[in-house]
Amino acid sequence: MGVKTVFHLFAALHFWLGCYYDWNYVKVPRDVHNMGESFGFSGKLKFLTFWDALLQGLFFTICLLNDLIGTNDVAPKKTPIIRKIKDFLLPCLALPVALFVAITFWGLYFIDRELVFPRALDAFFPTWLNHVMHTNIVLFAAIELATSFRRYPSRKLGITVVATWCLTYLLWVHVINYHTGLWVYPILEVLPWFGRIIFYVGSLVLQISLYLAGEKLNNVIWRKQLAQKQRKSK
Repeated sequence: MGVKTVFHLFAALHFWLGCYYDWNYVKVPRDVHNMGESFGFSGKLKFLTFWDALLQGLFFTICLLNDLIGTNDVAPKKTPIIRKIKDFLLPCLALPVALFVAITFWGLYFIDRELVFPRALDAFFPTWLNHVMHTNIVLFAAIELATSFRRYPSRKLGITVVATWCLTYLLWVHVINYHTGLWVYPILEVLPWFGRIIFYVGSLVLQISLYLAGEKLNNVIWRKQLAQKQRKSK
């Protein structure tokens, strides 16, 4: 079993364990915080953090399957479907969503943690799990970007996918608010309606910008291989 396979196995287990522990053992009472027991509606699936952890677990499982039954060659004669899925997921979702979750979480955390992760949750949400969900997502995705070759999809397709993900989650936030009368994140409670619109537009712009940053970084890291593949395709 090669180093890359071990890494993918560890990453997949790491995220699935985090999701399992969070879903089954992190129980915040409602009298501690209004996010307690996840408002009694849809469980942890309210949170973008949990969406992303599931996404990372799925992505690294696909990476592992590609190691076992696919190929990691830069230019295979015939690209297996599992490799195509892997090469699509990292640029379009796994990397930009991980960056978005980490930047917004830690950015708001250091400005005023009560806006995103109130101190009342510390007794129920262990520090190691916090880093699984909000730090390691970027670390592992960055390692994958730097160690496995892929060509980014067309910019139009990539931006469409990541924007659709972002808008879908924002719609979900409002569905939850409609059913519960509560906002998933405390920051949405303190913003007026126009402030929320600005926040949403800013989130969408940031998400697209992170996709473009990933594309640029990938082109820098793999410029030689991309140039060789470009010449062969002519």
